[in-house]
Amino acid sequence: MSGGGALPAAAPERALSARGARIAASAPGLLDKGFALYVADPFDRRLNPQGILNLGTSENKLCYDLIEERLKRLDMNYLEPELFHYSDTQGTKSFREEIAKFLTDYARAAEALNPEHITVMSGCCAVFATLSTVLCDPCDGYLIPTPCYGGINSKTWLYGGIQPVHVPLFSEVTDEESHPFQLTAEKLEAALQRAKNQGIRVRALILINPHNPLGDIYPAQLLKHCLEFAHRYELHVIMDEIYMLSVYGDATFTSVLSLDCVPDPERTHFMWDFSKDFGMSGIRVGVLYTRNHEIQKAVNQLAVFHGCPGPVQHVLSQFISDRDWLDNVFFPTNKKRLKEAQNILVDGLADVGIPVLKSSGGLYVWADFRKFLKSQTFEAELELWQKLLEEKLLISPGKAFYCYEPGWFRLVFSDSVDKIYLCIQRLEQMLHADATESAANNISSNADALCTLKEGSSGNPSNTPGDDVSQLKNILLYYNHICI
Repeated sequence: MSGGGALPAAAPERALSARGARIAASAPGLLDKGFALYVADPFDRRLNPQGILNLGTSENKLCYDLIEERLKRLDMNYLEPELFHYSDTQGTKSFREEIAKFLTDYARAAEALNPEHITVMSGCCAVFATLSTVLCDPCDGYLIPTPCYGGINSKTWLYGGIQPVHVPLFSEVTDEESHPFQLTAEKLEAALQRAKNQGIRVRALILINPHNPLGDIYPAQLLKHCLEFAHRYELHVIMDEIYMLSVYGDATFTSVLSLDCVPDPERTHFMWDFSKDFGMSGIRVGVLYTRNHEIQKAVNQLAVFHGCPGPVQHVLSQFISDRDWLDNVFFPTNKKRLKEAQNILVDGLADVGIPVLKSSGGLYVWADFRKFLKSQTFEAELELWQKLLEEKLLISPGKAFYCYEPGWFRLVFSDSVDKIYLCIQRLEQMLHADATESAANNISSNADALCTLKEGSSGNPSNTPGDDVSQLKNILLYYNHICI
């Protein structure tokens, strides 16, 4: 070829679509990062006693003995051949019928649930992912009170490309509120208006009840106000009641299924899972209940990617149909053990000087570490989290839950008593070491100041006050995705 030189090589075709590139570029959240560190170095009292103690992952490990005993019964070992065949992607009919009876009774439903309105999928993450895809277009938004379970953001973003619109809740109690981190309809209104001003189309409201990470339970009246708010603006309501039966306090739990009159039943969707209330997070079975035929039709098309094995559905059917075992063995024992474990952790934290938010549900407490931060910033919060990890203790920082105040941490108590005591011991060692180091630094600083004063010309002490880091509100917006 004349004219000098070869033609430039064609640019290689990119392996990923724009959607695939967006998914691949999504960074893991803090909860995922912490769990990955734990998996690489898990505590084992015999094999790895210096490993990471995990009080960061919300799993109920208190009733494995009861579950193991129930699994050994003969009805669990008999499997029909049909269970090994392809089945209805919505869930086997017999399993959905048992779920309908179970939720009708234990959610105290206002009317018997219809099995045809139920779709079974591989966990609530799958339910969130599919619902976000069929309810929203890319770049749409959903309202969610914060702090909140951080995994929701990633699940809805990866599939549907939608973004959260935070409803920030704070620990300071105002005249209009009765307790910290209180949700009100006015706060929902304000967040919705901010989203409109930013050009975000809000399509849904997500509520977690009992709340994660606060452990709070929505009073029936507040629940109704939220539903009425959503109805006014034609928003879908996704009720995540995954901790519905993990209630151990004095508060009365009200399921959305128990309400006599829901303002907009076609836009109200309920989800629940076996992972928390039954301590079966590895089973991966979640439930969606919706009366909206079009939404369920679309969800069922995607459910083929999130199906549950037939034998698993059979085993779980045996669990939830055995009312004598549930009412006289499992649920009362689980509730008793949850309360006892929570008391041990709360008392231990109090001894270390860490107060917690009063809670009645869930598997965790929301603890106030603010006085242990070097400054009231999220950088200081993450520094403390990292120090705890270095001391082989995994708990979850508030930033992982999109909390707008630095210094709050979630600690899971639904584990063995010896692990809770070990958690307190490691906390005390780390915080005591930090306090000793801080005191030594202060003594050194004071000595330096005295030397400076002695050598100075005026001989008068400085009246310049020290830095007063008081309750500063450091409100950060964490979510800054660019829609593709």
